[in-house]
Amino acid sequence: MKIAIMGAMPEEIEPIVASLDEVRRTDFANNAYYEGRYDGKEVVVAYSKIGKVFATMTASVLLERFGCDVLLFSGVAGAIAEDLHIGDLIVAKKLCQHDLDITAFGHPYGYVPEGSVFVPSDEALRRLAFAVARSKGLKLKEGTIATGDQFIADEARKAWIRDTFGADAIEMEGAAVAVVCDAWNVPFFILRAISDAADMDAGFDFDTFLESSAKVSADFILAMVEAL
Repeated sequence: MKIAIMGAMPEEIEPIVASLDEVRRTDFANNAYYEGRYDGKEVVVAYSKIGKVFATMTASVLLERFGCDVLLFSGVAGAIAEDLHIGDLIVAKKLCQHDLDITAFGHPYGYVPEGSVFVPSDEALRRLAFAVARSKGLKLKEGTIATGDQFIADEARKAWIRDTFGADAIEMEGAAVAVVCDAWNVPFFILRAISDAADMDAGFDFDTFLESSAKVSADFILAMVEAL
């Protein structure tokens, strides 16, 4: 089994690459891919850069060029569910694109013909994640993650996404990765650590919480690799 691990930003994969043995870097299509071993398993790690287009391209390269059999995504997200707080971990049960809108043609938000509003993640990987969480004494939430090519700061827009899609968290890559893996019939798992939430105070420093939350997510993903 060859395992792909993705993030969107350098901070999200640096702890993972640092943990690999026998690391080899391959530059392809204006991106870097790090092949190595972890716990005796073949791993390929890359960060896509932010947004759905880059995430789609990177996931496609991991599956097609590197022949990965499973994809794990590690990163951060913003909470829109009231029960999610900074540092919490959420596993995507299903994902949608909140900025995909052809409602003018009578379709629901997030839908395109021959597609679907939601793409479910792999059930076996989710079960494994909860087993890993129990072994580490961690609390893990399962929910819906909404993806779009916007950093959403407007509270009204967040509320609309929550109400329209039943979403718990928002980010900028997950649903694109889900569409690629679904098309390739490759099992995938998307984990997000909450880096900003509705209950954050005025002294909130996103960069500080990005680094710490990304490390939490990365550590969990490595534990998933050990359990596979």
